[in-house]
Amino acid sequence: MILLTRLNGPEFALNPDLIERADQTPDTVITLVDGTKYIIAESLSEFLGLVRRYRAELIADAEILVSSGTHRLPSTGSADSDQARVVRLHRQER
Repeated sequence: MILLTRLNGPEFALNPDLIERADQTPDTVITLVDGTKYIIAESLSEFLGLVRRYRAELIADAEILVSSGTHRLPSTGSADSDQARVVRLHRQER
């Protein structure tokens, strides 16, 4: 979730996976996939930076979990689940 500020003041959290479009007209208007619209105080470039940072943090967190060996694969109950592998997001130096 990313924290945004409504144009009239209160902060709220938004799931970036639900964003369909962002427009600056002149206020920044966020349109979600279900048609819900939010007018936010952040500029379009600030908003895009927050979304990029959120996505980068997700990838970084996933890499840390994979590298540390603390990740847990979901159990499907089949023999194939023992053969499941996690694909690394970045090539490791040898």
